[in-house]
Amino acid sequence: MAAKASRTPLSRERVLGAAVAIADAEGLKALTMRRLAADLEVEAMSLYYHLPAKEALLDGVVETVLAEICVAVAGVEAGDWRERLREQFLTARRIMLRHPWAPGLLTTRSAVPPVVYAYYDSIVGTLVGAGFSYRLAHRALHAFGSMTLGFAQEIFAPGDAEAEEEEDLAAMAEAMPHLTAMLASEIHAADDPTLGWCDSQVEFEFTLDLLLDGLERLRG
Repeated sequence: MAAKASRTPLSRERVLGAAVAIADAEGLKALTMRRLAADLEVEAMSLYYHLPAKEALLDGVVETVLAEICVAVAGVEAGDWRERLREQFLTARRIMLRHPWAPGLLTTRSAVPPVVYAYYDSIVGTLVGAGFSYRLAHRALHAFGSMTLGFAQEIFAPGDAEAEEEEDLAAMAEAMPHLTAMLASEIHAADDPTLGWCDSQVEFEFTLDLLLDGLERLRG
């Protein structure tokens, strides 16, 4: 199959589109140059003209998802500044939920893709247009963090609880009773989509609204 000539000319965009499709369907572990070439019905070596290494491929799929977000949020036309930013961030999250592998990969990239800067510029413009100073807009960007891109970046993710020894869990409950009780009470509902161990839709919207409410008080 890999030796068959491709009917559509190979391009970086086409390669990355196929790569995103593989990651969406089977996860990042399934995304290899050999698998990508097979899906595109080309020789694996032909991919290196467009993406010279695996890291370039990973950078490319991140850029593809972020470009999708930037196009979508640019079309948001909500009411006031708060409604606009809220809908933009939730729009970004809806896209990330279609690509649940993307947040984890994005946090491993060393540079922000240029396409994101125009989006950040629009966020600052929305804030300044609503009466915030550039200083407050800068601090707001830091406070929002990765929520602008639709996910909450986690400090850590615990291991598989089922793999823990029963005595270890009991020891943890004794040493950290409040954390243990909190975690036991915070069980995500089946219909609450998540992008991580502690990044559910409910938690995302709670944090987002908390930040927006706080900014509104500063603006006033």
